Amino acid sequence: MAKTVLTVDDSASIRQMVSFTLKSAGYEVVEAVDGMDGLDKSKSKPFNLVLTDQNMPRMDGLSLIKSLRAMPQYRTVPILMLTTESSDAMKSQGRAAGATGWLVKPFDPQKLIEVVKKVIG
Repeated sequence: MAKTVLTVDDSASIRQMVSFTLKSAGYEVVEAVDGMDGLDKSKSKPFNLVLTDQNMPRMDGLSLIKSLRAMPQYRTVPILMLTTESSDAMKSQGRAAGATGWLVKPFDPQKLIEVVKKVIG
């Protein structure tokens, strides 16, 4: 069965690019428009990986990661930040919140697939 990825980003074009890239590599992808939407969807079904943006309305990426990490079923699920934020301070906050890794936008589709394969196979 295909591994399922939840991609959370308020930019429709980024969601489409991530979705297209991962689907072409054989993953199933569910899209969420912001952190709240992502949190709701994460409760409806299990995901093998969560890819989230940082700057979003209603709930940002760090808050989403903290909320997911508080749920038993997401304690060990890899969560990757895909964001324009690349400062060391933001990366430290991401790690502290429980992020597994970091990808900077604009992302290279090939690199995204490599990283996803590394974390969930």
